[in-house]
Amino acid sequence: MIGVDDDARVRESITRLARSAGYDPLMFSSAEAVLESGALKRADCLITDVRMPGMDGLELQRRAKAESPSLPVIFISGNVDDEVRHRALREGAVDFLYKPFDGEDLLRAIGKALGHDYKS
Repeated sequence: MIGVDDDARVRESITRLARSAGYDPLMFSSAEAVLESGALKRADCLITDVRMPGMDGLELQRRAKAESPSLPVIFISGNVDDEVRHRALREGAVDFLYKPFDGEDLLRAIGKALGHDYKS
């Protein structure tokens, strides 16, 4: 599982939450950093913010899907923007959560992305 968010507190929160559920997340502070790392080739799920300095999450989704078409993508966003949400979902996102999101909701989205149910 890979997470991308420019906010260190969000990255830390996702890391703690994912580890508590038995996942081993690899977190990045930018879309460019994750693309340069080559980690998407080994990822089973991508969690990304929408608005970040540099490349945004929608462009990251496009590039990730070009590189790995079956990679499930989950968006998290601090900005309520239904147009962006619809675009992300239309382009194949598994889920789109608004910050602050409930940890249980994110774990359910991860379970859905990975093809299993999350039970709290």
